Amino acid sequence: MTDSGPIRYRFSEAPIWELQRKYYEELGMQAWKNDQVPQYITSNPMIGTGYAEMIFGFLQDRAGMGHTTEPVIILELGAGAGRLAFHVLQKLCELVDYAGLPLPPFTYVMSDLPWKNITGWQQHPGLIPFVEQGILDFARFDAVADTELHLIESGRVITPGTLAQPLMVIANYFFDSIPQELLYVDEGKVYECEVSLQYPEQSDTMGPSEVLRDLIPEYHYRRAAGYEEKFYPYREVIAFYQEKLEDSHVLFPAAALECMERLSALSGSGFLLLTADKGDHRLENWEFAEPPKLIHHGSISLTANYHALVCYFEQKGASASFTEHHYKNLNVGCIFMLEEPLRHVQARLAYRRFIERFGPDDFFSLKLWIDQNYDTIGLQQILGFWRLGGYDAELFIQSAERISGLLEDASDEEILDLKLGIDRMWTGFYPMPQKYDLALDSGLLLFEMGLYEDSRHFLTQSLRETEDEPVVTVLYCLAICSYELEDLEAALEYTRQALVLEPEHEEALDLLAALSGD
Repeated sequence: MTDSGPIRYRFSEAPIWELQRKYYEELGMQAWKNDQVPQYITSNPMIGTGYAEMIFGFLQDRAGMGHTTEPVIILELGAGAGRLAFHVLQKLCELVDYAGLPLPPFTYVMSDLPWKNITGWQQHPGLIPFVEQGILDFARFDAVADTELHLIESGRVITPGTLAQPLMVIANYFFDSIPQELLYVDEGKVYECEVSLQYPEQSDTMGPSEVLRDLIPEYHYRRAAGYEEKFYPYREVIAFYQEKLEDSHVLFPAAALECMERLSALSGSGFLLLTADKGDHRLENWEFAEPPKLIHHGSISLTANYHALVCYFEQKGASASFTEHHYKNLNVGCIFMLEEPLRHVQARLAYRRFIERFGPDDFFSLKLWIDQNYDTIGLQQILGFWRLGGYDAELFIQSAERISGLLEDASDEEILDLKLGIDRMWTGFYPMPQKYDLALDSGLLLFEMGLYEDSRHFLTQSLRETEDEPVVTVLYCLAICSYELEDLEAALEYTRQALVLEPEHEEALDLLAALSGD
């Protein structure tokens, strides 16, 4: 008996994809705890603002064409932790209220595969208000199979041909994480790259993430003339690659193309795709490409082939927008698969203003530099970058210590701007699975700024929400806040609580003496 060697799989059918699915289904929203799976770059307030501006522009375009009655469905694929939806909806509602324009109604639909994620969204305090307003719904959607959308809150079922308005689709860090074909193109011929997998020892006792981390792929090549046949639905894209590429490995997004075609069928008016990913839309980035590496971050991801998506849909009449400059960490693009796509001027202008001119990738590159240089920059620069980032909590957390060190020389105007920033940050804060006491840091900084009423508000909230024993510093600060606000009874109570924890706390003893008249 001879050993036939390791099992070879078509790349899109390899066990890695089932492990990927199992990972997300087991963990649910905990997959994003402490950034095990990256989310910040595609889910921060800055990108949320850009997307909200594009959606607002699209709603203006539809209204300008006379389509104001039927609602626009905004479907987010792979909504994950839910943070992007929160920021988009918050900013979009602000724009709609501020402008006061006649616009078509809209419903934002968060979708994903794991039921645990949907349950988590339904219970999240940041999302519940949007559900109550009737502008947020949820759906379980399998990108490789489903042809309908079953909306959980409203009970509506969206079937092919149901929608009068174009479907708007948001896909961030999505196309890089669903099955792809792996092809090799050389001398005008197409080969399929099959993969065999070397599993780690003890893989039977390991979780999906650990197995994905330690898997070693090996690639094997076989002639695949089927991709060159007329019946293959993406034949023209393949023909283009045959003509233009040599010695090149191409991740071909057949599943993504099929998904978008099934979603397109839900509307008689096409779709608008807004997407951000590690993905290349330029052909030269696929020239002489090596076999892909599995990028591990809890789950795995690959490079998304935006070039194939653009090539295919442009052949069908679409217009695509990607930045003229090269991206570093995140490529953000838009595909207008619409009748007369160039008539959607407001949406295209919003892309130009909020993505092309200075977009999420530029912001993230700048953030990486600032992260390493907080100890050298001044308060005005911190405030400016914080405003640019939409008063994001992460920026505040990273800069709080530096801000504290600069308060001694801060002007009254800077103090007021810091307070304004903290208020806006708190309004736009979306708690993630990891525990971070933002109220505590906000309260302590406000205390240093002498804003005792605001400080007491945040420190009291921190005490209510913490599961740990109170910290003596917090109790003492609350005592001082209460004293300054002439709430002497509360000041005395907080002082006594602080001394229970630390009987020799000198400042608390002095305050107790003053309050007691001793």
